[in-house]
Amino acid sequence: MKNKSTKIGSSPNKEIFVKSAVQLAIVLLASGGIASAQDATPAKAGEKAQEVQQVVVTSTGTRGSNRTVIDTPVPVDILSANELTKTAQASLDKALAFRVPSFNTVQTPVNDATSLLDPYEIRNMGPSRSLILINGKRKNSSALVYTQTSPGRGESGADISAIPQDAIKRIEVLRDGASAQYGSDAISGVVNIILKDNAEGTSITGRTGVTHEGDGKMQAISINHGMSLGDSGFINATIDFSKNGLSSRSGIVSARGEAATFGDGPSTFAADLAKVNTFLAKKPDAGNINGSPDTRAAKFLINSRYDFAGGASLYANAAYIDKKIDSYANYRTPYWRPTDYGLLHPSGTAYDGYVPGFLGNLKDYNATVGIKFDVADWTSDVSLTFGGNEQMYTVTNSVNRGMEDAYLAAVAAKTTPLPPHGQTRFDAGGSKFNHTVFNADFSKEISKGVSAYFGTEIRAEQYTLLAGEPASWLYSGADSYAGNTPTNSFTSTRSNYGVYGGTMFDVSSALVLDATARFERYSDFGNATIGKLSAKYKVNDEITLRSSVSTGFRAPSLHQIYTQKTQYSFSGGSIQVSGLASNVSAEATALGVPKLKAEKSTSFTLGLGYKPTKDTSMTLDYYNISLKDRIILGKEIKPSGDATAELDKILKAANIVSLSFFANALDSQTSGIDYVFNQRNIKLGDGKLAFNWSGNYSLKNERDGAVNNPAAIAKAGQSVLDITQEALMFTSRPKFKSIIGFDYDISDFNFSLNNTVFGPTRFRNADLDQNLEVVFKTKTVSDFSVNYQINKNMTLAFAINNMFNVTPSWKLQAAGDKAKGQAILNSTTLDYSGRTPTQIQSDNITFDQRYSMVTYDGSHFSQLGRMYALSLNYRF
Repeated sequence: MKNKSTKIGSSPNKEIFVKSAVQLAIVLLASGGIASAQDATPAKAGEKAQEVQQVVVTSTGTRGSNRTVIDTPVPVDILSANELTKTAQASLDKALAFRVPSFNTVQTPVNDATSLLDPYEIRNMGPSRSLILINGKRKNSSALVYTQTSPGRGESGADISAIPQDAIKRIEVLRDGASAQYGSDAISGVVNIILKDNAEGTSITGRTGVTHEGDGKMQAISINHGMSLGDSGFINATIDFSKNGLSSRSGIVSARGEAATFGDGPSTFAADLAKVNTFLAKKPDAGNINGSPDTRAAKFLINSRYDFAGGASLYANAAYIDKKIDSYANYRTPYWRPTDYGLLHPSGTAYDGYVPGFLGNLKDYNATVGIKFDVADWTSDVSLTFGGNEQMYTVTNSVNRGMEDAYLAAVAAKTTPLPPHGQTRFDAGGSKFNHTVFNADFSKEISKGVSAYFGTEIRAEQYTLLAGEPASWLYSGADSYAGNTPTNSFTSTRSNYGVYGGTMFDVSSALVLDATARFERYSDFGNATIGKLSAKYKVNDEITLRSSVSTGFRAPSLHQIYTQKTQYSFSGGSIQVSGLASNVSAEATALGVPKLKAEKSTSFTLGLGYKPTKDTSMTLDYYNISLKDRIILGKEIKPSGDATAELDKILKAANIVSLSFFANALDSQTSGIDYVFNQRNIKLGDGKLAFNWSGNYSLKNERDGAVNNPAAIAKAGQSVLDITQEALMFTSRPKFKSIIGFDYDISDFNFSLNNTVFGPTRFRNADLDQNLEVVFKTKTVSDFSVNYQINKNMTLAFAINNMFNVTPSWKLQAAGDKAKGQAILNSTTLDYSGRTPTQIQSDNITFDQRYSMVTYDGSHFSQLGRMYALSLNYRF
């Protein structure tokens, strides 16, 4: 059966364009979608209500026959392309964060490779538990595994920022577990990116912007072009070039904190403080640069289809991004690093410290080719998808201190030949991931109201760690980021296949059931059998009930099984060297760390939809996700102090001060409520007003039961999970998030005001007293935009994001033993550095106030403040 919905909006004719946009607006009303379709004409929305059945969800949430959004037994939200554009955000992931309440992402202030790709998550479940699809086909994962203390630690996610926004027709967000339908990773939800399919017309968009500080300047140009392939097909292509300038929000550094951190104690404090003050008089922020890196990206995407006589359709799409970032590590002050060995400061000038640079180069690509056809009345879809992600890292303006010390020692000892030295730029290596996916999907309407479906997916994956040049990892490695060593760099592969089948049937005119079962087999860890049952019951014309129960799984990624590296991090005023041992390494085996197995989930949802009028809709959905054998990257395990203990022997043999690894360490429980309210066509003067209110509230997000520690670690009195890691997983994302939006259409103008309320987060930072926690306060970020239709071909848009310049703020409060914590907060006693206990704790978690706004580990929304954006779109 040919899907007629793909033709919607394909004509450049204005009448047809408005018609399709109105249809989309009505779908959003009917479904309680989180977004209002701004490209619709409100005055005409009521006239087109009868056409809602023509807009269907073609590939998200069900494998059965196509359904309209209001007919799906599970909640599916629609985001129009215009909704994404109006956020004026530089990338798709940031746009989604301001339109989908349960979707969270934030730019971390300084985390090396993390600056290439910010972690995101749905329902606080981590990036690896949200499945990303492009036109219904699985997108490849990133090659990056987050190993720093940032959200998403120990996980990987697909790079959705690689998709140019001007290539997107709409986005379908499934708020439900869907592993039975799509396989691994779809535990918290599915984001399906539907690409533009218009066969005619060209659209050119120029964008520019800047922050209120005058930095972070943005320039971008995007071209989208559609052309027909005779009367039977189309090619739609998008080219997007963008540049976002560096922005910095470093705080004023605490001199007393610096002197205490880098000094030699009470006896030398006065002299240490004098040295610090001399430097800070010239650089009050200690030369630090943290905020948002300089980013340059070139994106290309093409989407096409050709319809043959007889009903078969050949389709294809491909995307490619080349992204480069230029960021910085913490500035090495002269009292922290007393020399650069004469390599970095100009000859004849005084040494004043240095700031290492970090250059990242990311390439992400994916392509799908497939054919749809009918055979024996079965609608068939067979496709092949290839995708990959490659990241390479370079350290600049830095030194290998161990190599320079070895050189000086050889000179002093008159040893020949002298070892190499003098290098200030280092190729640190990188990582690659790619997959090849074969899909075959079949569905048939067996009888009126009954459809059956089945299919298979076969996938091959490859993950490679690439070694850096010797100077990047020899001795102590490049200062700020040591390269991958040859012993830790290799290629790993695996394959899997899955088969699924199910039935969707209308039990009655009011009740719809959908049942799916799936079997998966992986070459490296075993099998998984899962299922899902969902239902929708229409009580009357106004009230609809829906529910689902499902089991799911997430396969351990190749990154989690095989990543092994030496990692450098800042703690307590010094750089700590720790080892990340692969799950199959000799060290992990010696510690008794079990081989990784799949995470297993059980999900339950219950929803209510209420639509009293054609212009009013409300939905309320409860969800509960139970996750077993959750994979985490544990905290760094340190020596116990007993030289005879197995743990201490392993660490000593590896010449590292601590060791971390991946393990199925815990179970978790996550539950919450999603709510949506939409009201449209409110008469206001000569225009129409639309109001929407959507949100997510987390009822529970916590560990369930004891931590599963390997015997050797438990015997040493340690655990892979500490209060910092636990807070990072469960409380470092907003307790709630709500989006309150107003849209007003009058004449050729559209005015939009969106207010995003970020609820509180709680965090137990490293180096913070165990009886305290950081609480980021609830804040509301308001975005305003105005769109002016200059003529039928040209639109001018102006946006002020975060118009009231709201920035994160936090406080310390008692936790753990609250009496001890409160005693710290109440104390006014000064230590030798002249700081109160509260100030000492504050300095500990902000690196002496360098990260005063967000602490060293980031916050619940961006610290950049107000941003201005201007765009001009021309269509012909």
